[in-house]
Amino acid sequence: MSTDIYAKPDLSKKVRYTRKEEWHENEVNIYESADDVGIHRFQSHDGGPQNEKQPPAVQRKWFSSAVFCLGVLCFLMLTAIIVLSTCYILDKDQLQTRYNTLTTNQTQLQETVSDITVNNSQLQDEVKKLKDKIEDNNRQFEAKVKQLKDKIKGMTCPDGWTRFGCSCYFRSNQMKTWQQSRTDCQNKGADLVVINNKDENNFVSDLTKLNGESWIGLKTEWSTVRGYEWKWVDGSPLTEIFGASRLPAASREEYAAYCNRQRQWRHINYGSYKYWICEKEISCTL
Repeated sequence: MSTDIYAKPDLSKKVRYTRKEEWHENEVNIYESADDVGIHRFQSHDGGPQNEKQPPAVQRKWFSSAVFCLGVLCFLMLTAIIVLSTCYILDKDQLQTRYNTLTTNQTQLQETVSDITVNNSQLQDEVKKLKDKIEDNNRQFEAKVKQLKDKIKGMTCPDGWTRFGCSCYFRSNQMKTWQQSRTDCQNKGADLVVINNKDENNFVSDLTKLNGESWIGLKTEWSTVRGYEWKWVDGSPLTEIFGASRLPAASREEYAAYCNRQRQWRHINYGSYKYWICEKEISCTL
C-alpha cells in the first residue's frame, strides 16, 4: 500500500484546443514546483526522454515572422527587378541612341568615302589629261624648236661659203666646163649663180677677182617662139644686164656667159674651162 502512496503521480494532462477549425490533442505536463520545471528543462537539453513542444502562439509568431521576412524579401526582389529593369531600359535606350549615331556616322563616312573616290577618279582623269596635254605641248615645243633650229641653220652658210643678202655663194678653185660646173653646184644643193640686181652683180664680180673669169648661170637655149635666147638656170629669160656689157644676140645653143674681173659679162662656148660660182638661197627671217 505504501508503494501506491509514494508512487510518482502522473502530472501530465491532455489538453484539446482548436486551430483553424481542427481539433488537436497535445499532452501538457503539470509540474508541482519550479524544481520540476528545471529538471524537465535539464532533461530536454540533455536529450532526455521528455521533449518540450512549442505552443500554437509561438508557432504563429514564427510563421508570421517567416511570412514577413518572405514578403520583405519579395519586396526587395521586386524593387531590385524594377530598378534593374529601369536601368536596363535606360541603358538600352542609350545604346540604341549610340548605335543610331554610329550608324549615321558610318553612313556619312561611306558617303564621304564614295565622294572622295569619285573626286579621286576625276582628279586622276584630269591629271591624265594634263599629262597628255603637257606631252603634246612638249612635242609641239620640240617641233617648233627643231623648226627654229632648222631656220637658224638655214640662215647660216656652210663652211667655205660667203653670205650676201639671202643667199650663200661658193667660189670654186678649179676649172670645169659650164655643164660640169653646174653639176658640181647641184651636188652641193645649189646652182650656178643667177644675178638679180646691180648689187649682186658687183658682189659676184668681186668674187671673180680672186680667181678670174667664172661661169654664171646664163646660157643660150632654143625656144619655139623666139628661137635661140639667153635664159637663166631658173628658167627666167634675160631682161637686164645691170650695167654689164651687153651680150650679143643668141644665135647658137652652145653659148654660155661668164663674169670677169671688170664686172663685165662675156659669152663663150660652154665647153670651155673656167672657174664657177654657185648660189644657194637661205632664209632671211625666222
